[in-house]
Amino acid sequence: MGIKKVGFKFKGKRIELEVVDCDSIFKKFSGLMFRGKNFPILLFDFKKSGMWAIHSFFCKEFIGVWLDDKNSVVEVKHIKPWRFYIIPKKSFTKLIEIPINKKNKKIIGFLDG
Repeated sequence: MGIKKVGFKFKGKRIELEVVDCDSIFKKFSGLMFRGKNFPILLFDFKKSGMWAIHSFFCKEFIGVWLDDKNSVVEVKHIKPWRFYIIPKKSFTKLIEIPINKKNKKIIGFLDG
């Protein structure tokens, strides 16, 4: 799991996040499952554009930010625990999972406010 920065524009503002790159199949499968609120922000880079569904079993609440191949925001959703099928309305190449906690309060307020 490497740490890197990812940037995107949202509501006319540039956002830069420090994320943990989930670069293996296992990391992509597990994501925030069984993780506490204070887990770092995760990045899932799928390399190809698609419409993959996620779930929130065994997760705390988080914000999902889907990006296209140009790092433009496709969709932002507040994800509640125990949802079976979550998918954005458009194709994407990256997903950022932002745990809802005090450390991420400012970015969450901006994205979900």
